[in-house]
Amino acid sequence: MTKTPDSAVRSYIAQHQEAFLADLADWLRIPSVSADPDRAGDVRRSAEWLAEKLRGTGFPVVEVWETDGLPAVFAEWPAGEAGVPTVLVYGHHDVQPAAKADGWRTEPFEPTVVGNRLHARGAADDKGQVFFHTLGLRAHLAATGRSAPAVNLKLLIEGEEESGSPNFGALIRRQAERLAADLVVVSDTGMWDERTPTVCTGMRGKLDCQIDLTGPDSDIHSGSFGGAVPNPATTAAELAAALHDEQRRIALPGFYDGIVELTERERELFAKLPFDEAGWLATAKSHGLQGEAGYSTLERIWARPTAEVNGVWGGYTGPGTKTIVPAEAHLKLSFRLVAGQEPERIEQTVRDWVAARVPAGIGHRVHFGSITRPCLTPLDHPALRSTVRAMERAFEQEVLFTREGGSGPAADLRDVLGATVLFLGISVPSDGWHSVDEKVELDLLLKGVEAAAYLWGDLAENHR
Repeated sequence: MTKTPDSAVRSYIAQHQEAFLADLADWLRIPSVSADPDRAGDVRRSAEWLAEKLRGTGFPVVEVWETDGLPAVFAEWPAGEAGVPTVLVYGHHDVQPAAKADGWRTEPFEPTVVGNRLHARGAADDKGQVFFHTLGLRAHLAATGRSAPAVNLKLLIEGEEESGSPNFGALIRRQAERLAADLVVVSDTGMWDERTPTVCTGMRGKLDCQIDLTGPDSDIHSGSFGGAVPNPATTAAELAAALHDEQRRIALPGFYDGIVELTERERELFAKLPFDEAGWLATAKSHGLQGEAGYSTLERIWARPTAEVNGVWGGYTGPGTKTIVPAEAHLKLSFRLVAGQEPERIEQTVRDWVAARVPAGIGHRVHFGSITRPCLTPLDHPALRSTVRAMERAFEQEVLFTREGGSGPAADLRDVLGATVLFLGISVPSDGWHSVDEKVELDLLLKGVEAAAYLWGDLAENHR
């Protein structure tokens, strides 16, 4: 297979970028806020708008898929030849709530270009990063003279990601045969900064729970009974304090069993990033560092599991004093998980740990919320190398590596489809996801278009 000519790709993008940005602006005007029931019609309108644009791009199969909530968009374009990989691109077309009254300098659903920046809700998260695949695919076809992509290409763009993807798991399980793929490309992520192109190699998983503790049948007098009966608020404090040891390692027995440890090469690559710890602390609005001994800040937030106390409450919290032994107390905990940790096993580990530490006379109940699995792409995976080469051709410089400390639905796709997950994104931290004045850097957006144009040929050549 002949390498896609860089000059031909760039020429095609330059000729069509004005129309591309005008179309993107039209899409951004649709307030597809999945969290607002009053905007359900707009989310549907967004799905139908995208479906029509994908048909115009050339996809022979485009469908709006219904869920028990809001619709997703599916598209498919076979390569027409044997032996090439099947790639599924994932993103989302719903957005976070936004209003001018929140502090926006422009109307959030009236796209506004200021210098090199396009401001609008969804410009970066995630409509801009979904839409760059349309122009990227057309540039790929034009530069190679192909009538179909070099890979079997599929898209799945969901409509409820900003609401926690409540129906996504059921959708992909129901449609697993249609979605079957060798690789999943997630374009709902970003780069280190405007000057440092990077490729993400993994996301942590997440598990959260609430622990309810009960003691006396009602609040009782601490003078008459305190010191002689167990106190659920004390137990809550003891559980919170026992989560970590002196080295800030999570103290639950077996919690670290099976995790994929950082390699020395990964640690070297993380250390090459221009990390400003003081600036990071300022962004975190924190006044000091703390974490597992032996790891850098980036390693802690990207590649190590965590246990956090999200809330502790119980007893009297009003003004003055009320000398009681309270009847109940509660904790909310969340755990970020890394590759090798199975959420179901960690759930049982937490249950066993709580049961072993709660004293006689204290009742307890542990209930868990949604589960998100971790995912990780090894640095030597050939499809990851293709992604890096595509980015390096677009940016004309070395591409470094990051991970995401947060969590997303990528691992669901990996688990259901048995596919390797790749991340191709061009957003930067200053884009303000979920915040006021969300924007995308236009030059970076077009670099995303270019990288996508190069990726399909490289994958076809090197991932047969």
